This record gives sequence, C-alpha cells and structure tokens, in this order.
Amino acid sequence: MKLKSYKTLIFCLILVSFSFKQDNSFFQKLVVQAINQTKIKVTYVPAYVQIKYPNGDVPVNTGVCTDLVIRAYRGVGIDLQKEVHEDMVKNFKDYPKLWSLKSPDSNIDHRRVPNLMTYFKKKKSDVLISDKAEDYKPGDLVTWNLQGKKVVSGITHIGIVTDQKTADGKRYLIAHNIGGGNTLEDMLFSYVIIGHYRFKG
Repeated sequence: MKLKSYKTLIFCLILVSFSFKQDNSFFQKLVVQAINQTKIKVTYVPAYVQIKYPNGDVPVNTGVCTDLVIRAYRGVGIDLQKEVHEDMVKNFKDYPKLWSLKSPDSNIDHRRVPNLMTYFKKKKSDVLISDKAEDYKPGDLVTWNLQGKKVVSGITHIGIVTDQKTADGKRYLIAHNIGGGNTLEDMLFSYVIIGHYRFKG
C-alpha cells in the first residue's frame, strides 16, 4: 500500500472512530437526562394544556409518557415541540389523522406518541423492531400499543432505554411514565412494540 493511501485510510478510521464516540456521547447524555426525569415526582395528567412556543412545557410536576421524552431531549438541546411543529406546518398531510385536527397545534402535537413516531421515521431514525433484548441500546426510543395490537392507534406509549440493567443483566431498564409517574422499570417486552428509534436530532 502506498504511503499516501495508508495515511488516507488511517484518517478515515480516525474520523469514523470520532463520529462513533460523538454518537455514544450524545446517547449517554440523553440517558442521564432520562434517568434524571425518573427522580422527579410527577403526577400523570393527560389534559390538554396551552403552553408557550418554543420551549413550552406543562407544569413540571405533571406530565405523560411523552413529556418525559420531551424533557430528556430538551436536556441535550433538542426541542421536540419546535421540531415536530415546524415539520407538521410543512407536511401536515404526513401525520396521523386521529384527532380530527385541521391544522398543527404546537400545544399538543409533540405530546402525542403517533406524531413522534411519524417524525422520528421521517428523520430516518427508525430501527428494526426485535424480540431480542440486545438489539435495544441505551438512548433508544421504544413505542408500544398497550392494547396488544400492532397498530399506531388506540392506547400508545413511549419510553427511553437506559443504561441500567435488570438484576439478571439480561435487559436494560426503561425510563417512562405509564400512569403512576416517572419511573425506571423492566418493561421492554411487557407490551406489543410498535416502534423502535435511535434519534439524535
């Protein structure tokens, strides 16, 4: 191999390694934010609330499953309220028509699981849904249908895979809020998984 080609190869390997470390760093920070959310006492309140835009939030002591995700991402500098709203303004037709809305609503759109799923898929962040625990990495987002259906409707739910493992070390715990407040729990395969994403903005 010529010296010039060898140097080019080394440079490319360093670049790939640097990018990989940066990706890991992002998801590590996201996991820290997600776990921090589980330490905050939150009452599950699914009511529609008018909030400011951008960087709007419902009262800090209330929230639903999506609010844990939204707050974790805000902690790493990504405002899902703004990102989802801007995309819905441009591409409203691409989003689910489950709520009889005729136009985007920055108060609630980002707080709905099917909308987040659509947004993450549009950003090419979807990952293969698997029944193997090792396929779910820290920082991944998982969505479920709590009614046991493989469809994006009905009662949907979202959580973040953390780096904390179950006692037997077989699965990562999930940071989520399924109704009893923010918690860290072994529930990856407790419901039908309908979405798996690795989103870094």
